[in-house]
Amino acid sequence: MITSILTFKTHCHTKYSNTVSLDGKIVPATVVLGAQWGDEGKGKAIDQLAISSSWAVRFQGGNNAGHTVVFGDTTLKLHQIPSGVSSLHCTMILGDGMVIDPWVLEEELERWYAISKERPEGKRLFISERASVILPFHRLYDSVDKIVGTTGRGIGPAYRDRIERVGIRFADIINIVEDTEELRKIVERMNRQLESVNIDTRIDLDALQNDLKWILSRYGNSIKPTGLMVDFALRNGENVLLEGAQGAMLDIDQGTYPFVTSSVTCRANATHGAGVHPGHVEECFGITKVYTTRVGNGPFPSELTLENGPGKHMAEVGHEFGTTTGRPRRTGWLDLVALKESNRLNGYTGLVLTKLDVLGGLDEIKICIGYEMEGKLLQMMPTTSKELAKCKPIYETHPGFDAMSEEEWIEMANKSRDEKIGFDALGSEMRNYVKRIEELSGVPIVSIGVGPDRDASLASCGGPFDLPNTEAMF
Repeated sequence: MITSILTFKTHCHTKYSNTVSLDGKIVPATVVLGAQWGDEGKGKAIDQLAISSSWAVRFQGGNNAGHTVVFGDTTLKLHQIPSGVSSLHCTMILGDGMVIDPWVLEEELERWYAISKERPEGKRLFISERASVILPFHRLYDSVDKIVGTTGRGIGPAYRDRIERVGIRFADIINIVEDTEELRKIVERMNRQLESVNIDTRIDLDALQNDLKWILSRYGNSIKPTGLMVDFALRNGENVLLEGAQGAMLDIDQGTYPFVTSSVTCRANATHGAGVHPGHVEECFGITKVYTTRVGNGPFPSELTLENGPGKHMAEVGHEFGTTTGRPRRTGWLDLVALKESNRLNGYTGLVLTKLDVLGGLDEIKICIGYEMEGKLLQMMPTTSKELAKCKPIYETHPGFDAMSEEEWIEMANKSRDEKIGFDALGSEMRNYVKRIEELSGVPIVSIGVGPDRDASLASCGGPFDLPNTEAMF
């Protein structure tokens, strides 16, 4: 079942010590975050960085996230498993700050086994004993949402139970699974709440108990004090990736409330949700498309129509459908007001641009550099969604560039790597557009995605994404 603190150290890569890197510093953690409203391409960035990392840690969210990793003919669609799964040397953690659906995790693990023939659970995939369990009740309760446009996966209700201090964590299961009286109280509370929102289905005590028994039997060897494991790894100088879900503009505190997710998605929660202190973090990479998308409801100043023109082009060429829900994503021009707000919250040390290839074929490309609201010029996002909904975008226009095939984009990326010329492999219009994003955001661009494949990227020379070839990965 749940392993004690005294035995978990065997899962670290090295014996505990204050090992330091060659420059005398303990190797820090690296944070990878979505810089927009989610769906930016975090999975690919994490997959690329995982080759030089020992650990990949999800620190918040649940299966409302959808990270896609593409290598060759293989496409992985991940919802809870960290995107470092394809680097077989990488230990994966579902962290303290997560809400986890054990049944969805089972489906993901089976899909991974079909591809790799690996069973990582309890060997290199571990579940925090502090993480919350998503139960059928949470999914039922979430189904009544008609305002925010949630994924309906039970994420919000699971976090609500945590805040109300009535939720079940993985560490709690072993203590309550045979306690019929405690389970009866839980079932009564759940059913009262379902009745209050006019849901006819009721939770059965025997069914809940059987669910909890199954979770223990399926994941008992994987449930660990993962915060301590990650802390030991960092103190031993191992590279740790802290992987965010959703995006900065969906942060429960700092995003476009109430059209947000139910957790803190920003840098401040990365270490907290992983169970370590913030002093470990030195690098924080923000992932942003070169245009903007949003799924669900909420204000979107630079939104374009999906019926025709550039908005339709972005949706079709970029295959803009949610990884988790399959819903069509709303599309629009890159919003630098929102991106600068995202940087204010997270202090990015580098930006990863994704989907530059999607803009190929457009005659002109626009960047939103400010808002106009009721005759006033705004350079910052207003606090309320009602005010943001009134904002009209102010654009600057740049010349477009020709469309290219997927093979041509990968050829360009290979040339960038082989000749060690970085972004100079891009055409002049592309370079100028990228440079302008860097100027306006005030954050250096460290990588540019030009297709879904893990090799379809250009990295800044000598930068953090200027990595070895991918043969070392799965």
